[in-house]
Amino acid sequence: MSGIIIQAIGFIGVAFFIASYQMRSNRSLFLFQLIGCLVFTVQFLILGAYTGALSLMINVLRNLLLLRIGDWKWVKSKLTLSVILLMLTAVTIYTWAGWLSLLPLMSVGITSIGYWTNNAQKIRLSQMFGSPCTLLYDALICSWGGVLNESIALVSIIVSICRFGWASLAETEA
Repeated sequence: MSGIIIQAIGFIGVAFFIASYQMRSNRSLFLFQLIGCLVFTVQFLILGAYTGALSLMINVLRNLLLLRIGDWKWVKSKLTLSVILLMLTAVTIYTWAGWLSLLPLMSVGITSIGYWTNNAQKIRLSQMFGSPCTLLYDALICSWGGVLNESIALVSIIVSICRFGWASLAETEA
């Protein structure tokens, strides 16, 4: 498959993420981000970045569960988080491609732990550690759409910290 087509797939993923930020409802926002993750999964599979692709699928599952956290009380449990982390570890072992495979593990693992706190400050902190891992992974596998997408995400995280203030985020539930 042409390199241009492979990169175009990634930029389609970016378009879904950018569009998600323009959605009025959380449901639409999450739906567009889910589609964006699926598009990046396809690109990663084509690029042979199997750890990243399967980690994205776990990311999709995690986000679907988090959408239902108010309805399904079991989602809040540390057992559910542990299952997500075990699945992520199993995927990393199964698709091991050297140290590069550690980047998606760290990114999805750290952000998952942050998301389970339901604390805006801890979520931003987890994203500040997880996003650079994803950015580096995207650059190393040559997903230029992924690099752009993660760069936008990092800027957005920094803007939210500046906008709301670090201390005030500690008191905010996500």
